[in-house]
Amino acid sequence: MDRPDPATLLAALAGDDPGRVVHVHEVPARVATEATWPTWVEPTLLGALLGAGIERPWSHQVEVAEAAHEGRHVVVATGTASGKSLGYLLPALTDLAEGSRAPNGRGATALYLSPTKALAADQLTRVDALALPGVRAATYDGDTPTDERRWIRDHANLVLTNPDMLHHSVLPNHDRWASFLRALRYVVVDECHVYRGVFGAHLAAVLRRLRRVAGRYRSSPTFVFASATVADPDQHAGRLLGLPVHPVTVDGSPRGAMTFALWEPPLTTDAGGELHRTSTLTEVGSMLAGCVSRDVQTVAFARSRAGVEVVAGIARDRVSGTLEHRVAAYRGGYLPEERRELETDLRSRRLLGLAATNALELGVDVSGLDAVLLAGWPGTLASVWQQAGRAGRSGDPSLAVFVAADDPLDTFVVHHPESIFGRGVEAAVVDPDNPHVLAPHLAAAAAELPITEDDVDVFGPQARGLLEALVAAGILRRRPRGWFWGRDDRPSDHLSLRGAGEPVRIVETRTGRVVGTVDDAAAHAQVHTGAVHVHQGQSWVVTELDLEDRAAFAVRGDPGWSTQARSVSEFEIGRELEHEQWGPLRVSFGAVTVRSQVVSFLRRLPGGEVVGEHPLDLPVRSLATKAVWWTMPVDELAAAGVDEAGIPGAAHAAEHAAIGMLPLFATADRWDIGGVSTALHPDTGLPTILIYDGHPGGAGFAERGYRRLRQWLRATREAIAACECPSGCPSCIQSPKCGNGNEPLSKTGAVALLDLTLGHGERLVLPVDAAGRGAERTSGAGHPAR
Repeated sequence: MDRPDPATLLAALAGDDPGRVVHVHEVPARVATEATWPTWVEPTLLGALLGAGIERPWSHQVEVAEAAHEGRHVVVATGTASGKSLGYLLPALTDLAEGSRAPNGRGATALYLSPTKALAADQLTRVDALALPGVRAATYDGDTPTDERRWIRDHANLVLTNPDMLHHSVLPNHDRWASFLRALRYVVVDECHVYRGVFGAHLAAVLRRLRRVAGRYRSSPTFVFASATVADPDQHAGRLLGLPVHPVTVDGSPRGAMTFALWEPPLTTDAGGELHRTSTLTEVGSMLAGCVSRDVQTVAFARSRAGVEVVAGIARDRVSGTLEHRVAAYRGGYLPEERRELETDLRSRRLLGLAATNALELGVDVSGLDAVLLAGWPGTLASVWQQAGRAGRSGDPSLAVFVAADDPLDTFVVHHPESIFGRGVEAAVVDPDNPHVLAPHLAAAAAELPITEDDVDVFGPQARGLLEALVAAGILRRRPRGWFWGRDDRPSDHLSLRGAGEPVRIVETRTGRVVGTVDDAAAHAQVHTGAVHVHQGQSWVVTELDLEDRAAFAVRGDPGWSTQARSVSEFEIGRELEHEQWGPLRVSFGAVTVRSQVVSFLRRLPGGEVVGEHPLDLPVRSLATKAVWWTMPVDELAAAGVDEAGIPGAAHAAEHAAIGMLPLFATADRWDIGGVSTALHPDTGLPTILIYDGHPGGAGFAERGYRRLRQWLRATREAIAACECPSGCPSCIQSPKCGNGNEPLSKTGAVALLDLTLGHGERLVLPVDAAGRGAERTSGAGHPAR
């Protein structure tokens, strides 16, 4: 069967409703820029690369290789499937192969860090395929048997692992890794755009600990960072490392032309006359089936594991019986052999359709597909291009389709193509000085090696104060030679890099088997007693949440309803760090404490009907974080058309929509952000809307929102006003995680409130006069909140 060109395929998928295609953008083809092989490349390695069909490298690969070979820290930020790995493999494998001939037999060593086990396994396969004498590569992760770990420590010269193993195993046991660390020449940090927010702050601390421990063994490795396209990659990598990093951003690889379409599922009317938008997952499942039936190899990216299974199930149902086995799902939680089989089948075209989470986005070596479908906004614009970049076979034209979900951001994007195609990708947000992250890493560092005065600068300007606080708390001991860990346990055992607090286990009541985990922060809402929790496509009913034991006991089965937790929240303004005065309105950024409590849960039938509300007795959770907030006088709101009785609904709706739109302006996921609104806050004495980072100490998202508040709120206002619904829906002001059941909400009130806010804010964006007067903007420490 001849595969259709992108335009023909898009028209066929739209069928008799071409209005679903809101916008089409053509991405032109790019011609390769080749370079010559560096003269220092080890001859055996060069021969293996030539034998693998790589006749000449691309320009960015050589630029990275030369910088790393010279000992300069470097970051390469080029497109998907642009061959970034060759840039760091050239110098690393050259040194390893040459060093293996040293008298002691160990020679140089290299460490490769990736956010997923799958990516490390892919890199190992690539290195092993070169069959280089003297290169002894091995993956080192939680699945590595004990006897293999000992061999890896003593003999491997290329260790492929993840930041978690570096934190939990390598650094605390650095004396066992002495010979490896003494010879450490290169450290590769792959997919470094993933390390943002709190996760990024954790990695920054781990890399500083690694630099210090390596220095103990008199090695000073060169760091190479690889990333999808991000804004200011050198600044991002530099914040992670704590040292200057040279950027390589000009992509020398070729790629074919791409047709990129923005698609909005249609509105339908239910039996009661209510308008509803067709489910994004249903739409994408049907589109995936349409691609498969036309012999178009396609990956559909969905946000969740459950969503992936839904998309794959719909696609299988809608293709003919002979094609059903050529559609599959790919997500976390599969066994390694299952994942490998899927990847092999995809590369060989035995699989034509794959529904996947971003486990496939994060570097697994699958590219050259005919089409890519994106089921909803994947979190960042960088991820949009990372996923779309999987399409493009041998320079042939390809198709990418972004299908909007019921969400304010998705609605805005499809109607504002310039938000994708007219701007650069976001800068990754990382705060290495976050005290909630840095303090426990300082304790871990002291347990590895006593922290000396010379070490303090490695950890940044906040380190000294945090060290003294740890001493005052009895966690560290101060001695003339520095700061010491004085306990029998290891602090790294109690510190997770991927979330605050110890995760809660989901335990099958009958057998005691652990079937999964839930982040500590989400446990109260997701696995409370009575909750229906979906895990790997199966429904479980939680019979008991034991907070002391960190376990939720559950039985498998579908009761016929879903559950939704309801909560109450309040916030206390601790310290206003910056503010702007917008006429009678005040916008602020600072430190806050958010207190929330899950108080009950609703049971809902599949049609959405509520069949009961049940109280819960769970403790109040307190979160010290950073936030952006603004206040509005009651009389100003009244003049704008929002009377006192309408303030709660207007503020609540504006808060929901603003949360949904913030990921367009900061590298955040909607689930990383929270919000609270009130008609009268005791700290300000006024109606107040607050958007906060959902991580202890803050993650930088709220601050990024404060810096771009006018653009952020303008986009929020446009998303609400442009929605076709009469009084509010998930595409504009309803939130999937609202603890108050999306009540009260006022669509018209939210537009009026935002018009008031923007009216004052945008009037102040004027050229300053000759005297230098303009909008009041104050920055400093400890301004009293109002």
